[in-house]
Amino acid sequence: MRLETGRLILRDLVPEDFGALRRIMDPDTMWAYGHAFTDADVAAWLSRQIERREIWGFSLCAVELRETGELIGQCGLTVQDLFDMRVPEIGYVFSREHWHHGYATEAAMAVRDRAFGELGLGEVYAMVRDVNHASRRVALRLGMRPAAVFMKRYRGMDMPHIAYRLRREEA
Repeated sequence: MRLETGRLILRDLVPEDFGALRRIMDPDTMWAYGHAFTDADVAAWLSRQIERREIWGFSLCAVELRETGELIGQCGLTVQDLFDMRVPEIGYVFSREHWHHGYATEAAMAVRDRAFGELGLGEVYAMVRDVNHASRRVALRLGMRPAAVFMKRYRGMDMPHIAYRLRREEA
């Protein structure tokens, strides 16, 4: 998969992206997960994205700056559990030094448009930890609105989340 925006290129993640992902997934960037990501965590994350792409035909993608080719984050579609449903989620993770430049919104809009266009999905979600205000703003910029509040248990911690949703006819 390859998507291009004005400033970004989104492409499939490959094993060779491990080093860049390791730099991106530092404790500052991954604070909403409540723990630092080890080499093993990053390797498992990368492996899951490649596996998801093989199973579903989509996953989180590498996001590169068009000008330099630097890998600055990840954005794409995953499938998440929400109550008794499995729903398509737009996810995004960007290195801290690339926050507040509009990259997450730009990449997520391209993913949203692909989801509704090429993939023909009827709705997409973003599952955002309640204290992650920047990610909540990205979901709102995508046209999403809060649809549910739920508790996600992760590594022995209960983390309140908000499920933001956008239906194709609302986009």
